[in-house]
Amino acid sequence: MSKTILYLECATGISGDMAVAALLDLGASKVKLLAALDSLNVEGYSVTVTRVNSHGVDACSFDVELEHEHGHRHGHAAFEHEHPHEAHEHHHEHEHRHGHHHPHVHRNLADVTAILNSGDLTPHARELALKIFGIVAEAESKAHGKPVEEVHFHEVGAIDSIVDIAAAAVCLDDLGIDDVVVTALSEGTGFVECQHGLLPIPVPAVANIASARGLPLRILPSVEGEMVTPTGAAIAAAIRTRSALPESFTIKKIGLGAGKRDFGMPNVLRAMLIEETAAADAPPAEIMILETNIDDSTGETLGLAMDSLLAAGALDVHYIPAFMKKNRPAWLLRVICREADVPAMERVIFTETSSIGIRKLPAGRTCLARTVVEVTLPAGSAKVKKCSFDGQTFYYPEYESIKALAAASGVPFADLFCDAAETARANDER
Repeated sequence: MSKTILYLECATGISGDMAVAALLDLGASKVKLLAALDSLNVEGYSVTVTRVNSHGVDACSFDVELEHEHGHRHGHAAFEHEHPHEAHEHHHEHEHRHGHHHPHVHRNLADVTAILNSGDLTPHARELALKIFGIVAEAESKAHGKPVEEVHFHEVGAIDSIVDIAAAAVCLDDLGIDDVVVTALSEGTGFVECQHGLLPIPVPAVANIASARGLPLRILPSVEGEMVTPTGAAIAAAIRTRSALPESFTIKKIGLGAGKRDFGMPNVLRAMLIEETAAADAPPAEIMILETNIDDSTGETLGLAMDSLLAAGALDVHYIPAFMKKNRPAWLLRVICREADVPAMERVIFTETSSIGIRKLPAGRTCLARTVVEVTLPAGSAKVKKCSFDGQTFYYPEYESIKALAAASGVPFADLFCDAAETARANDER
């Protein structure tokens, strides 16, 4: 059974509201989301879902509107739908709202946990929401030098961000995601004004999350402004299970979530539901070629390494003269082996030569059909490799067999080699 893989393309950043909008556009149930938000013990906000156009790209927009900002909606979440052409693009701050815009509701992790536990969320959605807030708490704890339990969420503890995180968790749970691939998070430059004054971009919480969770960041020097918010980074860190896309895949559905900033380009988070294509579409390599440059090993060392590699299962081993940096004469060691034997080859190379790095190249190969036949000569028996191609047959005496016969009989190696090939051919022509 194929897995449901979510691919988040964060080329223009990520925030909580962008993530929720993209997941709703991807097909997450608005009805389930509304019911879950209504069940939370939170008042003083309303939710609006619209269609907006961000520099020519049509996308879903998710807004958490606070009571003191609009003065009309109170407590109960409600979805409003507008025709795409009538929808407008909101330009007020999202996600990372700053102290001079409105008073913050300062909550610690225990307060947020109580709110999320009070709601009628599925166990998985609740667990995911708590995980996201836990990631933010750890980042803020490091930024402010306080224990996690003493951190007050000035930037992400307000109503709008609690709703964003709960909404993202509910939508992800509803979509039944198995794996999540997250691209590098694109971030802008400059400073952002917040509760504590001016902070450099990426803000400390975002930088801490990226550092602790191994999230790749990509700074866009031409963009001034905050493209990645702490909530957006925390969502990405909490749900990412894969660091790279499958080698090939099909796209089942696409969702676009709009941000509220104008960076002179589409401010959109793209989410895709993808399915990995069958392994048969990309057959594995038949063999592997291992290479390393060596300029400080003796001839005896290299000879022993070749013997050890062949004994360990190498199909072929050879040295090629080379000149390296500073015009140092060196050897290019090349090993041909089966993919399953790569660890054994690496073990020999690293322990028996001075190599500190190995290049690995997958390769296909074409092999002639072959059989080994035994022929009888006046001096004794010998083995010959018989190969076929395009109606032709070639006869190649086995070196070790001819070598042993020459040593035992005293007949020159070259004579035995020719006699063995001619005898094998004559036997086939009878």
